[in-house]
Amino acid sequence: MVHNQFETVRELFTQNVVPTYGRFDLAFSQGSGSHIFDVAGKRYLDFGGGIAVNSLGHAHPAVTEALIEQSKKLVHVSNLYYHEPQGRLAEALVKLIAPGKVFFCNSGAEANEGLYKFARKFGHDEGRFEILTALNSFHGRTLAGIAATGQDKVKKGFEPMTPGFRHVPYNDLAAMRAAISPATVAILIEGVQGEGGVTPASPEYLLGLRVLCDEKKLLLLMDGVQCGHFRTGRFQSYQRILEGVPGGEKFLPDGIAMAKSLGGGFPMGAFWVRSPYADLLGAGTHGTTYGGTPLGCAVALKILEVIQRENLADNARQVGEFLKSGLQQLAQKHPGVIHNVRGLGLMLGMELVPDLAKLPGDQTKPQSLRFVNQLHAAGLLTIPAGMQVIRLLPALNLRPDEAAAGLKIIEFAVAKLAG
Repeated sequence: MVHNQFETVRELFTQNVVPTYGRFDLAFSQGSGSHIFDVAGKRYLDFGGGIAVNSLGHAHPAVTEALIEQSKKLVHVSNLYYHEPQGRLAEALVKLIAPGKVFFCNSGAEANEGLYKFARKFGHDEGRFEILTALNSFHGRTLAGIAATGQDKVKKGFEPMTPGFRHVPYNDLAAMRAAISPATVAILIEGVQGEGGVTPASPEYLLGLRVLCDEKKLLLLMDGVQCGHFRTGRFQSYQRILEGVPGGEKFLPDGIAMAKSLGGGFPMGAFWVRSPYADLLGAGTHGTTYGGTPLGCAVALKILEVIQRENLADNARQVGEFLKSGLQQLAQKHPGVIHNVRGLGLMLGMELVPDLAKLPGDQTKPQSLRFVNQLHAAGLLTIPAGMQVIRLLPALNLRPDEAAAGLKIIEFAVAKLAG
């Protein structure tokens, strides 16, 4: 009966859902905290977090309460009117960054789209429109998003690309300087590349980009969709990367895209714009039907409240360091399996050694995907990135004992390959 239940769910997808995703053979029914259950009743420890979305884990009572209470008052009124939750959430986000203003949307791709329009509006009168992004970056699946993304695999079949984007090596300030043209208006980077393999920006790179943008009168934009919202132990990843670095306290981008953990599972995105440019996108220049609804904003406010009350930024640092240290010890013990461990807070990447002969599964599939399948079998959810990297993106309230349990599962899988 259980097998039939999974097959029934999968058949519903096969018959009715556009097949744009390569899905794992798992169907989930419910979750609680950092655990989730499939239709067979098997429990998994969730280190994937819905791809860095489930900031408070599954079925958190505070989120449920916020949804219920706000839905009794107002769910949607449109952005033709004012309502308190949106104003309060914007205020809270501004306080976490710096003076400026916030636009609310529904996803990370939409947040980045807003930044593209912001940049084009900024440079329009001078004929500047080009945005420089990094190789191995990821900025969404819209037409402009795939044009901005520095990965060829997302572009195939959708040519010609939306013009106005060029890609240069990440963490290479000289390459960025050399790429600037008379048409360049902005630079867009991730503080920690997520889909590209969990690669943090260096402090020197961030500070150098700020100086370069000031010198060339360019906007410095940051995609904090995956690496933001306290995942690294500070609200935005650049704040964590630049801690204690001379000059780091003065660093500020001109715009930041946000989503994923912002709504904790409720679809929500936003972008923040620095105060000198906060009114550049005036009435009629940008809009959305569902962005910043009373319901979504109430949930996001409640998530911020829980993160601050329970000191989850510190938890992300401490539990993240425990996980990273454990993975690094595994890498030292099994250098024939793990090539590298990197990341900050609860955004970690474990890079596998190429050509692992003992790794089972379809040899035409990436090693990252095949290793993730091995972890699934052992009861742990993680996320593949590229060919070799396993991403760990658990809830910000992951407990130390849960982190230790996850490490044991990873150690078991690694030891099998090393033996």
